[in-house]
Order: sequence, then structure tokens, then C-alpha cells
Amino acid sequence: MARIVRHNDESVREGYIRNGGKEVKLFTSALKAFQCNNRIVMAQRKHLDDFLRGRIIGRLECGRTQLEVSEELGIAQNVISRLWQRFQDDGNVSRCYSTGRPRLTTPNEDRYLAVTAKRNRRSTASDLSRQLSSATGTTVSRQTVYRRLGHIGLYARRPVRCVPLTATHCCLRLAWSREHALWTPQQWSCVMFSDESRFSLQSDSRRTFI
Repeated sequence: MARIVRHNDESVREGYIRNGGKEVKLFTSALKAFQCNNRIVMAQRKHLDDFLRGRIIGRLECGRTQLEVSEELGIAQNVISRLWQRFQDDGNVSRCYSTGRPRLTTPNEDRYLAVTAKRNRRSTASDLSRQLSSATGTTVSRQTVYRRLGHIGLYARRPVRCVPLTATHCCLRLAWSREHALWTPQQWSCVMFSDESRFSLQSDSRRTFI
């Protein structure tokens, strides 16, 4: 059986196709389908509006064939076939609009992630994902955990190894040191030091403080 192919060879007579260098005559039904497919210019894909969908269904209900409607309106026959099948299944031909990918976690699961992250600040996104899976059975990725925590203002932060001193800080501390340089032990005995912090001007011992 000859394979029907599209070509731009005008030397081939109407009703024939070229097969291996020879002209082969087409049967009437095959010729009609071949001519119809050649006449339909498939433009860039676009959605059919509701009015055009109604025109298609109306013509099919009047007894027109899908091939005739396809040839008349310039729409691929497989599109008309799917539209007609959908109309027979549920009686609706309007386009269904999707709201995107469904949300994996519920509001309660989002609150669980937030509470767990606040209780243990050192938990990673992978740890939180595993805890959520063991507690609720819902499996989410690390990126999903990042997004859920980001919605409530929780972000990952790298701890600072030391408190950075600016030029203003250095001037204030130098002035304070000069002011208290001549204090006696009795005066210092009245001072209580608490919440001491480590400061570094140059070198860093690479110790981590939170």
C-alpha cells in the first residue's frame, strides 16, 4: 500500500501520489482526506473559543460529518473528534481552566513545620521534611520546606563567627577604655559583667557562636 505523504511537486497529477518514482492513483476516500489535509493550514496552536466550539457541535448535531466540519472550519479532525467525544460524555464543551499544581501540605502541616523549626533552630530542611513525613505521612521536598518557612519569615542563616567591629565601634570602645583606664579595683568591684561577647579585629579562630 502506498504511503500518503505531503509534497510540493506540481508535476504530479491530481488524484495521484508519487511512490518510488511512480505515480499511484488514490482511492476516492483517501484522495478526499489527502486533499482536505493539504488544504488545512495548521497555524500556531491556539485554543478554541466557546463560540467556535458551539459552531462545531451545532454542525455535528445537524448530521454533518467530522471530516466535513474539519474541512469547512479549517480545524484538525482530531480536535473536532475530541471535542465531540467530550460533549457526549459530560455535555460540556467549555474550556477547563487549571489553577496549577495542587498544594502538597495543608495549613495544619504548615503550622507543624513552623513550630518544629522554632523549637529546634538547628534543624535543616531535610530534617524537617523527614519529621513531617513521620508525623503526618506527607512527603515533601527540601524546596517545599524552604517556601513554607519563608512565608512566615523563617529563613536559613549562617552563624557569624565573631562580632564585626566597624570604625564607629572601635572609636567608642577606645573612648570607654581611656575613660576607665585609671579605675581602682574597688571601683571595678562594683561592676558585674554578664553576657560577654568575643570581638575580633584581625584573626579569626573559626569558632562558631550562636
